[in-house]
Amino acid sequence: MRNSVSLSATLLVAALTLSSGLVAGAQSTAAPTAGNGTYVASDPLANVHYDNRYDVSLGLAYDRIKAGASVLSGANLGGLDISGSYWFRKHWAVEASGRSYLGTSGDGAANAGSVHSPFVSQYLFVGGGEWLGPHNKHGAISAHLLGGGAYFDAHLGNVLPAVENFYPNQLAPAAIIGGHIDLNRSPRWVLRLTPDAVMTHYTTAGPQKYSQFDVNFAFSVGVEYKFKKKR
Repeated sequence: MRNSVSLSATLLVAALTLSSGLVAGAQSTAAPTAGNGTYVASDPLANVHYDNRYDVSLGLAYDRIKAGASVLSGANLGGLDISGSYWFRKHWAVEASGRSYLGTSGDGAANAGSVHSPFVSQYLFVGGGEWLGPHNKHGAISAHLLGGGAYFDAHLGNVLPAVENFYPNQLAPAAIIGGHIDLNRSPRWVLRLTPDAVMTHYTTAGPQKYSQFDVNFAFSVGVEYKFKKKR
């Protein structure tokens, strides 16, 4: 009889121990699920809609120019490109752009007193139309045609531009045709690439002055910010 009570007591203790272990195991298994919750995937580009009214961009810029009509070596210039757009329709905007470049030019002449690899600057102030082309939440391609002025500045000190065969310092007509390649990083911030063809119409120095159209390549890389105000 004592053995049977003892066996019953042992089985009861074992059952209670097993049941408490199962409960504890269940609690320890369920706790992470309740604590961690359900995984929800998020899309940072889900709210890209192309319905903003304004945007502005700032980029590091490159421009190649000829400092004079007969200068064989081009000048590679670097600087800044700041642009802004006002969107009055989904596909159409008015864009304004200001660009500043500085760099060295190849020698214009081997005359006595000429400056070796002088610095030259070009400043562009243009505006015109912008068209939004193919686009989705990942990016967009847009085109623009801009017109305005270009200011050329040859940093020659006391040397006359004619001695160097450079253009004299002047304000001249300019036009830009090109566009933007935008890669969206969020609904507001965009990585922007801007390839352009820049056309200028400078006048030469000397007794027989004449004007010349130059077409050169320009490029900038920067960021764009889209303001929250919608059309």
